[in-house]
Amino acid sequence: MNYAVAWLPSAIQQLAALRRASGNPNAVTAAALEIDLILAAAPHTAGTHLFDSVFDLSHPPLTVEYEVSDADCRVVILAVWDTALGRPAPTGS
Repeated sequence: MNYAVAWLPSAIQQLAALRRASGNPNAVTAAALEIDLILAAAPHTAGTHLFDSVFDLSHPPLTVEYEVSDADCRVVILAVWDTALGRPAPTGS
């Protein structure tokens, strides 16, 4: 069963910033496309389970945090960051 993969607008903005800052923007784009394919095929086994229905997946140079909804066969990418730099500090209150 394939899952539909969508990116939150904030994750798309993060991806765009990573691509602009990268010395190899094509590698960032390729990793994002591969992440989409991997998560569409096997979201539960591709990443590391964090809590509830939230996982993360590293596919250098990117790592994504995503949520799986089995009820509608959907994966939503919540955040993305540079694998080499690690997860950014949480923001907000």
